[in-house]
Amino acid sequence: MADAIVLYPSPPIGHLVSMLELGKLILTHQPSLVIHVLVATPPYRADSTAPYITSFSATFPSIIFHHLPPVTLSPSLAPRHHETLTFETLRLNNPNVHQTLLSISQNFTVHALIIDFFCTVVRSVASDLNVPAYYFFTSGAGCLASFLYLPTLHKNTDKSFQDMGNTLVEIPGLPPIPAKDLAKPMLDRNDEVYQHFLYMATQLPTSSGIIINTFDQLEPRAIQALTRGLCVPDGSTAPIYCIGPLISSGEGRHGRDEAAHECLTWLDSQPKQSVVFLCFGSLGLFSKNQLHEIAVGLEKSGQRFLWVVRNPPVSDDQNVDITKLTDPDLNSLLPDGFLGRTRERGMIVKSWAPQKAVLSHQSVGGFVSHCGWNSVLEAICSGVPLLAWPLYAEQRLNRVLLVEEMKIALPMVESENGFVSSVEVEKRVRELMECKEGEFVRERVEAMKAAAKEAMSLHGSSCVALSKLIGLWKKK
Repeated sequence: MADAIVLYPSPPIGHLVSMLELGKLILTHQPSLVIHVLVATPPYRADSTAPYITSFSATFPSIIFHHLPPVTLSPSLAPRHHETLTFETLRLNNPNVHQTLLSISQNFTVHALIIDFFCTVVRSVASDLNVPAYYFFTSGAGCLASFLYLPTLHKNTDKSFQDMGNTLVEIPGLPPIPAKDLAKPMLDRNDEVYQHFLYMATQLPTSSGIIINTFDQLEPRAIQALTRGLCVPDGSTAPIYCIGPLISSGEGRHGRDEAAHECLTWLDSQPKQSVVFLCFGSLGLFSKNQLHEIAVGLEKSGQRFLWVVRNPPVSDDQNVDITKLTDPDLNSLLPDGFLGRTRERGMIVKSWAPQKAVLSHQSVGGFVSHCGWNSVLEAICSGVPLLAWPLYAEQRLNRVLLVEEMKIALPMVESENGFVSSVEVEKRVRELMECKEGEFVRERVEAMKAAAKEAMSLHGSSCVALSKLIGLWKKK
């Protein structure tokens, strides 16, 4: 029978894209493998995965998709965090995964099941079928270190991290982290999602291996702490494989012609490295008041800008179904006369822009980002320094690492309630685009761009790590 690897990503598109890039990379090293991908229906819709999967399948027919049947969530489930919906969806999918793996095994020898860390619940299925389970960690090594160290932190304190405020937390391989800046689902130990993450943290070290979307020179201290087992002081750690940076090649992720987007034509007319790009991920929404402050700050900064604007959420609930939001009415959201006054040096794009293409354009000189890991890696690979404005998930932790450890970003500083003033926007955008602080992080990110290219080269660290992993599968 043919040899196969099965990939099981978490439903949100950011996780799916990273996992499929891993599948493509595996095939470049071992074309004889057959890649199967299990696709669960997302419990919420930030970005539809269907157009991306359709386009991807046409381009890479050797990667086979298996769409798991939809599951029904309890109407009473009303969690504070969208991650809880994901965990419950994946739990209910276990019987479907079991049946699909059995079906695949009838015609293929399955050497590994590679799962997203959200998919920890499927470990029991892999064990029942005697299939080695590996994790693909779609964030960085620093984030992984914090997750692995969570059981130790949990044991050493009885407080929730959100109640510890700016108290510094020591985690091996990381700079001191303010407790409130740990991953958002970890902040309240009385929340159901915290228990999910705590359980996941105990299971990660017992897997056959952990594949991380990072590279040695980007996070050397965190990677060393992981490989030395410092993050699991009471047990052993699974082997670590740093195989990044993996970023989307952009094939039809949104079902649109990315190369023809009007913003790229506009960028063609701008001076080199003169434009600051503002884009905040598939779940990044701001209130009308916050959009107003961003606009005022941008105008006062005097900088050229390309800004992706979405409608505000219909309520304070950030778990809103973004696909139900229409394109924004810019005249009602932004200050009177703003569009006219900034017409010569700014462009606003409604709802979506081809981020990877924008970042790789020579006119872009800075990136105001929510610090999602995919966006961070795209910025690094394009050599664009960041202005870090985290919104959800592990992004506050990423900001600390980007600013203090990697030194490829400047921080956007919000008030206690998370609001960012126009004065702060103006100040930080100016620093990034025309001051010595921005020049320093620009030089750092250019160095990381070169290091990323080297890591992915034939004898680079990431290439060697993946070859080692595939070699283990070939021996079985």
